[in-house]
Amino acid sequence: MKYPIVLHTDNGVSYGVTVPDVPGCFSAGDTFDEALEMAEEAIFSHLELLLEDGEDIPTASPISVHKDNPDYDGGVWAVVNIDITPLLGKSEKINVTLPHLLITKIDKMVAANPKYKSRSGFLAEASKKVLQLT
Repeated sequence: MKYPIVLHTDNGVSYGVTVPDVPGCFSAGDTFDEALEMAEEAIFSHLELLLEDGEDIPTASPISVHKDNPDYDGGVWAVVNIDITPLLGKSEKINVTLPHLLITKIDKMVAANPKYKSRSGFLAEASKKVLQLT
């Protein structure tokens, strides 16, 4: 999931990081690059805690949703990609009933795109997209 972050610096040396879509998630770094790395770790850890508390993973918004907020004036925007796959839990086997034509189309998509690996992989990716978990 790609979360927008805003970085602020008062001295041009260290950076504070705010994650608008993840309330209460903040980070910092001595350099711009370190601030980005620390933001990734902070977001992942924050999401993990939210799930442990039974809360949902917040949806990531485009930067355009936040850029005019006066709280972020003077900040530099960036996007960090957080792989939430480890947070989703272990895989479980289920039975699914689908129309034949849909199965055929899924199989063609899987054959043409090795990234899906299987019907299950395709259905998982499609579900994450619809549920805004990507």
